[in-house]
Amino acid sequence: MTPIQWSDGAPIYRQLKEKVIAMMLDGELKPGDALPSVRQVAAEYQLNPITVSRAYQELADEALVEKRRGLGMFVTDEAARKLLANERERFLKEEWPAVAARIARLGLSIDELPKGGEE
Repeated sequence: MTPIQWSDGAPIYRQLKEKVIAMMLDGELKPGDALPSVRQVAAEYQLNPITVSRAYQELADEALVEKRRGLGMFVTDEAARKLLANERERFLKEEWPAVAARIARLGLSIDELPKGGEE
């Protein structure tokens, strides 16, 4: 895993869970890939193993990872599809209204907006 800056705004287990989700969305963790062990993550980030377990359990509860007895936690085949659908829905409900309002406030038209990340 890559370095993480913990913030005071949310519980660490939730921040860790979001980091794993971001890794899945970015393709760093693919279906069938093993998550690092609870002990490994706890040692690397100096966290309580219970904190790491809680993050992993929430991922399992959402069927994004599955436990394989004696082997660890693995990304499910459906994780990417579920995450993409959830993130799109969240973006459209939570983030897009603010973006659309800002675009309107600035008087921008569709033609003035960059296409595909271009400036």
